Amino acid sequence: MDIKKATLNELDSLTELFDLYRDFYEQESNLEGAREFLKARLMNEESVIFIAFDENHPIGFVQLYPSFSSLSMKKSWVLNDLYVKKNARKKGFGEKLLKKAIRFAGETGSKGVLLETNVENIPAQSLYEKIGFKREENYFYFYSVI
Repeated sequence: MDIKKATLNELDSLTELFDLYRDFYEQESNLEGAREFLKARLMNEESVIFIAFDENHPIGFVQLYPSFSSLSMKKSWVLNDLYVKKNARKKGFGEKLLKKAIRFAGETGSKGVLLETNVENIPAQSLYEKIGFKREENYFYFYSVI
């Protein structure tokens, strides 16, 4: 397996994976929209995406968005998206993508990595806890839909 920081050269592979990721969350397929969304993130350097290949076949990705902690006065990263193709799951690819994201956060002098997941996504929660993520119990998160 090879993991690399994605560039526009990987846009076609990322688009396919991103559309499958959105399908996992029951969103309608939109390859053109996915392509434009990812292209904008990469061109504007608004996110960092790592893509995993198995024998040159794209099998997964992780996408990080920058954030900042005012109290610690440090950068932080939001792990917003993690996806591994169905036929490649339970083979360690997700874990390797997560560890790559954590190493990258450390290399950028970040405070840490924050992620959220659906309460019903037990397999993901198990993986996150296995590699050291802790469930937040001290804060409530609120969201306003616009």
